[in-house]
Amino acid sequence: MAPRPNQPSNEHPSRTPRSLDRRAFLALGALPAAAPLLAEPAAAQTTVLVQPSIGQQIIQGFGGMNHTVWISDLTAAQRDTAFGNGTGQLGFSILRIPVHEDRANWSREVATARRAVEHGAKVIASPWNPPASMTETFSGGRRLRYGSYAAYAQHLNDFHAFMQGNGVNLYAVSIQNEPDYAHEWTAWTPTEIVRFLKENAGSINTRVMAPESFQYRKNLSDPILNDPAALANLDVLGAHLYGTQPADFPYPLFQQKGGGKELWMTEVYYPNSTDSADLWPQALDVGEHMHRALVNGRFQAYIWWYIRRGYGPMREDGQISKRGANMAHFSKFVRPGYQRITATANPQSNVYISAFKSGSKIVIVAVNKNASPVYLPFTIEGAGSGTLATWVTTASQTLAPYTAVTMTNGSFGSQLPAQSIRTYVTQ
Repeated sequence: MAPRPNQPSNEHPSRTPRSLDRRAFLALGALPAAAPLLAEPAAAQTTVLVQPSIGQQIIQGFGGMNHTVWISDLTAAQRDTAFGNGTGQLGFSILRIPVHEDRANWSREVATARRAVEHGAKVIASPWNPPASMTETFSGGRRLRYGSYAAYAQHLNDFHAFMQGNGVNLYAVSIQNEPDYAHEWTAWTPTEIVRFLKENAGSINTRVMAPESFQYRKNLSDPILNDPAALANLDVLGAHLYGTQPADFPYPLFQQKGGGKELWMTEVYYPNSTDSADLWPQALDVGEHMHRALVNGRFQAYIWWYIRRGYGPMREDGQISKRGANMAHFSKFVRPGYQRITATANPQSNVYISAFKSGSKIVIVAVNKNASPVYLPFTIEGAGSGTLATWVTTASQTLAPYTAVTMTNGSFGSQLPAQSIRTYVTQ
């Protein structure tokens, strides 16, 4: 398959067939030209109420993919930019790598994975195909031979043991990447996934992830949740959000039956892979998408596709892009183990608020997609007086330290610059 128009020619072809499906569904209409900054609101504004006592999901982290067979590995400096949390670094806390079907390629993933672990990141792994000897062709493409299920579980265990022996203890391993979009990789039906989970996944020596549907299609995960034996061997329900509409982000059945399981968004690029990641204000679509995934979808992790790409969080020159800055407004400050807390999510049109806590520390991430500044009053229930440090990304600023805000008896007012994302952290 040839790359689609404007896509780099060295992009792996498996990314190209679903270009229409992966277009943004959340993009809003064109906005008027930016207005001058306003010192005070012209009219009463909806108060953003942050309620630390009403906890939601525990955040596991944010991150991206490294696939050294399809593109070149991250350099040593780029590994630190991705997983370090200093100035000019993304603060990623999750690395996703492939389980190559060819064992000769396993060692290619070690260097970046080991450095990610040294920075405190979790590493997860997803296979695109079992070894060829374990597969067969059928009318729908390629599948794992029914007689090879046990051997495949051992293959996944062998990869886990290999990585462990090289200083990387995998947090979880998936049984298959995008089994419902298997044009060039192995297909699984919902029945086959349930069977493998019931009969073979219990022998895998790390957490097990499934089904990683390319579009968070519930027909792939509902059968798992509805089968107690399969569910018992699942640790992480993974999903991708390519073309998934916001109305499909919530998952009531998971909330009903997924107690003790984790819910991760394990792959996306958004809103497309054709535009520069520095295109502004389009890069704010990433901030909105992350907000919706965390607030509406209640995901505990948000993982991009390739970490380093012209449309990704890190540019090819190793610097953070505007899309990456949007991710970093979450990843640098909302660390693994933080808990999302209830907050007024959409106080006015095109403004998105999410809040998190760790002990007494509160982090608020605010996205303003309007072409004019927005002034908002905030109230943090139970908070006292103090100062909030803030950082902002706009057309001209990237993760820049911004004006500190004074809070009195849990209340403060603050302005969101036009077309910006701003993070607030209590001190």
